[in-house]
Amino acid sequence: MTMDETIRSAMMERVSREGYAEKLGLKLVELSSGRAVVEMMPRKEDENIFGMVHGGAIFSLMDEAFQVSCNSHGRVAVALNVNVTFHAPPLFNRRLIAESKERHRSKKTATYHITVTDEKGTLIASCQALAYRKKERLPFLEDSSA
Repeated sequence: MTMDETIRSAMMERVSREGYAEKLGLKLVELSSGRAVVEMMPRKEDENIFGMVHGGAIFSLMDEAFQVSCNSHGRVAVALNVNVTFHAPPLFNRRLIAESKERHRSKKTATYHITVTDEKGTLIASCQALAYRKKERLPFLEDSSA
């Protein structure tokens, strides 16, 4: 399914200015209808007490991909549930890639499958996520049409 270019442009621009994503080094690299790919290069400040990439950093990467993919239809969508499984610890010298794919969408909810792999294709984490779809259009779409 093709994505509306107005929504795509507005989403790309808005995500590029998102403070939390910028702080964590999250970068949106692909966006289409119901699908998003976000990358990060783990940094020293992402380290947990065991010297590995913190699960919270990996979750944030997944959540960013989820947020973008579930809002790609131009309606406000928010997380209801996210179930994460960690499969392998990532290495600090490898880029992490989160891909969120829409599996089902109804009028009120949508389901997504999100995976995180490293640049070598190693599965780091996966999750199933459920979004609640509100009736309102994305507020920044209104701003972009002015």
